[in-house]
Amino acid sequence: MRSLPLPLALTARLTPVAVLACAGWAMSSGPLTPTQDTAAKDTPKTQSQSASAPSSTAVTKTYAAAPAPCTSVAAKTVSSLVPGAKTAGKEIPSTDSTVRRTCSWNALKGYDYRWLDVSFELMDSDEAAQTSYKERTGEKSGGGAVPGLGDEGYSVVNLTTEDKQQTREGTVIARVANALVVVTYNGSDFETKKAPGTDEINKGAIEAAKEAVAALKATAG
Repeated sequence: MRSLPLPLALTARLTPVAVLACAGWAMSSGPLTPTQDTAAKDTPKTQSQSASAPSSTAVTKTYAAAPAPCTSVAAKTVSSLVPGAKTAGKEIPSTDSTVRRTCSWNALKGYDYRWLDVSFELMDSDEAAQTSYKERTGEKSGGGAVPGLGDEGYSVVNLTTEDKQQTREGTVIARVANALVVVTYNGSDFETKKAPGTDEINKGAIEAAKEAVAALKATAG
């Protein structure tokens, strides 16, 4: 068989760093500190009790640091989902690796192309993670819940066509306490210009997400 040139849009995806452009998110600030009554009528005893009372605004975070993403998915899973890829993966540079870490695997074997990303994102609280989860799943409508995946999980698969080349991409988002696990898995066949089936992409993304969630839970103190 003769080699076929890659479509421009998919050629750009062979650079893992490009995935950073599509992953914007905002960290939520902690709850406001309640105001204290400083009226002159407070007695010294009342003021002493107020000063010694423990703060109710402290937030305990289940996860304080993002785990290593490139070891969150088993090597045999990577080999299965991304044939021909280096199982070690490539971690994408982050502005703050304590709250966000991403690993990427991609390979072109023959005419079949596959791409897998696994990201961990930590929020200031469970409530902040819940808000971000709702926003993310709301933006990616058309999917459905994934039972048993973290505290709540969601999966969606979409098909795009550019220059007559199909690409099918699955996204899985899972929330575990104050953390989000986001998996993106896609593929194309450059010979037939067709994309892998929905079931293949969806199952692959969910498989990687389950392993990533397990890796995250293993870091809980």
